[in-house]
Amino acid sequence: MIIVGLTGSIGMGKSTTAQMFRELGVLVNDADEVVHDLYRGEAVAPVEAAFPGVVRDGVIDRAELSRQLLARPDRLGELEGIVHPLVRAREQEFIAQHRAAGAPFVLLDIPLLYETQAETRVDRVVVVTCDPETQRQRVLKRPGMTAEKFAMILARQVPDSEKRARADYIIDTSHSFDVTRKQVRAVVDRLRVG
Repeated sequence: MIIVGLTGSIGMGKSTTAQMFRELGVLVNDADEVVHDLYRGEAVAPVEAAFPGVVRDGVIDRAELSRQLLARPDRLGELEGIVHPLVRAREQEFIAQHRAAGAPFVLLDIPLLYETQAETRVDRVVVVTCDPETQRQRVLKRPGMTAEKFAMILARQVPDSEKRARADYIIDTSHSFDVTRKQVRAVVDRLRVG
């Protein structure tokens, strides 16, 4: 089974691209969805212990957690130390399940693929990219996003140019959905060949 990593910097269109892969029947493990699930379950107690006051009604309040991290960005590594091993365990379960079922390939949607050295756990990497102005416009439209928060996130990410240089496949989302969909289909066709 081929394990494909999908990544891209914030605002590049990775989630939309992952959905296009799903529409073509590709099995996708979305790290962000796993984190959302963990924030309602097994990550609640350890994150609350490290960041008191972030739990509301038994669920991690992402806005409060984000507020605390914006005030103390040096503590982001501490949060990652709690959450990343839990995410990785879910990823391994996903791979094992689909390998046993005989899937020819699966897609791991990992926003911080290069930042966490996850490229060592995949056979191929797809990088989603777009032009910087499109990226900025997309990100600043998000609820609760500020230019300061965007800058903090970008500072922690491997530059887009480096991601593209290290990729096996590049999907440019600067244009229409149809153009992006054609690029996704071309990657899937290549993966089906092996």
